[in-house]
Amino acid sequence: MPQEITLVYDGTFDGFLTCVFQVYDLKLKQVNIQKKNHAQESLFGSSDEVLTDHNKSDRVWKGIKKKTTATGSSRLYYAFLSEQHQIENLLLRYIQAALKSTMPIDSDFGDQDVLKVTQIAKSVGREKHRMEAFVRFRLTKDDMYFATISPDFDVLPLISIHFKRRYADQKWVIYDLKRNYGLFYDLEKVDIMNLSLPENFDATKTSGDFFAAEELEFQTLWQDYFESTNIPSRKNMKLHVRHVPKRYWKYLSEKLR
Repeated sequence: MPQEITLVYDGTFDGFLTCVFQVYDLKLKQVNIQKKNHAQESLFGSSDEVLTDHNKSDRVWKGIKKKTTATGSSRLYYAFLSEQHQIENLLLRYIQAALKSTMPIDSDFGDQDVLKVTQIAKSVGREKHRMEAFVRFRLTKDDMYFATISPDFDVLPLISIHFKRRYADQKWVIYDLKRNYGLFYDLEKVDIMNLSLPENFDATKTSGDFFAAEELEFQTLWQDYFESTNIPSRKNMKLHVRHVPKRYWKYLSEKLR
């Protein structure tokens, strides 16, 4: 029985694809792919750290796109961003099946791996659309529009195009508090950034310490408008929560009073 080899990578999608390249290049049979910051040593196997190689990852990605539809390759990326436990090994099995098959396997829901990847990707897609709908920017004192999020999945890479198109004429930052990185748009391009937020920063409050005076006025006006248009007798909290789950309320200025 072949010894299991654990491939440890940096957590990026290109890093994962580099691991897939290694699996084929070295003809590995028993493989366990793990992110470096979550890696656990195997008692009965060996481990090898795989350095991200963009040439190798590009070759793998081109090969995958040749053997899958656009929907299939998109599902792979969405599912990767779910960060679910053991997602790399599920995706490896999906990729191996796709490369081996003479027909696209994207719709073969009798295959449990295909079904699972599809379900996970769908959940990530829903989170993407909700972030696009519920992100609220606030104007900072240095004339920057700033928003914080803490989504269930790592959807920042998926929402950058939407916000670049929608807010093309203003500088903005969307910061993921859970993963401690964000997107910064400088009127030309979107870059990945990291911040050291002040200890007294509360993402749920529009504090005058960080945000512009006109932003505080806008927040008050918007909250007053929301309250004035609310009709208590027609309140349907069950329907409201179905469309706007409570975990998203912290992003909405009308909910922060």
